[in-house]
Amino acid sequence: MTMNTELPEEKTFKKAVLLVSTFAAFLVPFLTSALNLALPSIGKELHANAISLGWVISSFLLSSAIFLLPFGRLGDIIGRKKIFTSGILLFTLSTFMIIFSGSITTLIILRVFQGISSALIFGTSMAILTSVFQPGERGKAIGINITATYLGLSLGPVIGGLLTHYFGWRSIFAFLVPFGVVSLILIQRKIKTEWAEAIGEKFDWRGSVIYGLALASFMYGFSRLPSSTGWICIVLAVLMAVLFLLFENKINNPVFDIRLIMKNRVFAFSAVAALINYSATSAIGFFISLYLQYLKGLDARTAGLIMISQPIAMTLLSPLAGKLSDKKNPGAIASVGMGITASGLILLCFVTSETSDYIIVLLLLLMGIGFGLFSSPNSNAIMSSVEKRHLGVASGVVGTMRMVGQMMSMGIAMMLISLYIGKLTINPATYPGLISAMRTGFIIFSILSVFGIFASLARHEKMRKGEMANGF
Repeated sequence: MTMNTELPEEKTFKKAVLLVSTFAAFLVPFLTSALNLALPSIGKELHANAISLGWVISSFLLSSAIFLLPFGRLGDIIGRKKIFTSGILLFTLSTFMIIFSGSITTLIILRVFQGISSALIFGTSMAILTSVFQPGERGKAIGINITATYLGLSLGPVIGGLLTHYFGWRSIFAFLVPFGVVSLILIQRKIKTEWAEAIGEKFDWRGSVIYGLALASFMYGFSRLPSSTGWICIVLAVLMAVLFLLFENKINNPVFDIRLIMKNRVFAFSAVAALINYSATSAIGFFISLYLQYLKGLDARTAGLIMISQPIAMTLLSPLAGKLSDKKNPGAIASVGMGITASGLILLCFVTSETSDYIIVLLLLLMGIGFGLFSSPNSNAIMSSVEKRHLGVASGVVGTMRMVGQMMSMGIAMMLISLYIGKLTINPATYPGLISAMRTGFIIFSILSVFGIFASLARHEKMRKGEMANGF
C-alpha cells in the first residue's frame, strides 16, 4: 500500500488553490446562462433587435477568444497568478459598470471588456490547477473545477430568471459584483505562490497580433454569413492563419508552439473534439430561451426552471467523470459523452411549438449527461499531454476551443436568425421564422456532433498507444 506523504501545509494549499479557482470558474458561466434569460428584457428596455441581442453574447465570446491564447502564454512567462488576479479585477469592474448601461451599444462595448477579463481568468486557471495537482489527482480537481462552471450554468437560469422577473436585467450584474470582490480577497489571503515555468522567455507580440486579427476576422466574418462581407473576412482570416503558422514555426519562443499539434496527436485531437463539441452545443441555450419565452409564452422565471435541467446533469456528472478519467482512458469516456450529446441534438430537430415542456426537459437532461461525461475527461487529456512550460498555452487552448466553439455556434444561430427573420424584432408574425431557424440550427449542430465523435475516437486510439506526456 502506498503511504500518503503529503504534508498538512501542502494539503491546505491545494484546497485553497482549488477553492479560488473553482469560485472564479463559477462567475462567467453563471452570467452567460443568466443573460440568456434576460435577452428579451434587454431588447425591450434598450430597443434592440434580434441581431443586436445576439451581439450581447457574441461580443463577449469574440474578445475572450482573441486574448485567451496570448494571456495563457503570458502567464507562463510573467506568472499565472498575476494574470488570473487581473482577470478577476477587470471582470468585477466591467460588471459593475454594466449596471449603468444606457444603450445597447454601451452594453456591447462593456461585454467586450468582460470577454477580455474572461480570457485572463480562463487562460491561466486550468494551468494553475495542473501545476498544483499531479497525475492521479488532477482529473478529480479538474472535474470539481468544471463542476463549478456547470453549477454557474445551473443557477444562472433560475437566479437570473428570478432577478430579471422581480428586479430587472441589471440586477444580474449587481448580484455578481460581491462575488468578484470576495474572489480577490481569497486570492490575496490564500495564494502566495506564483507559477512561471517559462520565465525569462520572450513574449511573441507579433504572433499574438496576427493570431488576434486572424481570429477576429474569422469570427466576425462567420457571424456575417452569408453576406459578401462575411466571406471576405473569412478568406482574410485563412490567409492570416497561414501567415501565423509560418511565422510561429520560425521563431524561438512562439505564442503557440506548432509542435503541440504536429507532434502531439492526443493534444491535437482533443482540441478538435472540444472545438466541435462547443460549436454543436453552445447556442442551444440561446435558441431554447427564445423558444420558451416567445413561442411557448413562458416568463423568464419559468423558462429558467426548465433550462436548469441540462446544467444540473452536467454538475452532477462532471466530478465523477473527472475522477474516473484519472483511472480510465479519458478519451474513451469523452467519446461516450459526445455520442450521447449527438443523440440529444438529433432528437431536438423534431421539436415544434406544440412539444411538451416535459419533453424539452428530458432532451436537455440527455445532452447534459453527454456534456458532463465529455468535458472533464477531455480537459484532463489536453492538460496531461503537454510539458509544464506549456501549461499556460494548453490552458489557453482549452479556453480558446471553448470560446471559438461558442462563437461559431452563436454565429450559426445569428446567421439563421438573419436568414429567417432579418432585422425585424421577434413578434408573432416572425414566430414561424424563429422555429425554422431553431430547427435548422439543431440539424447543423447534430451533423457537427457526429463529426466530433470521430475526432474523439481518433484521439482515443492515440491515447491507447500511450501518447501522454505527464502520466497517462
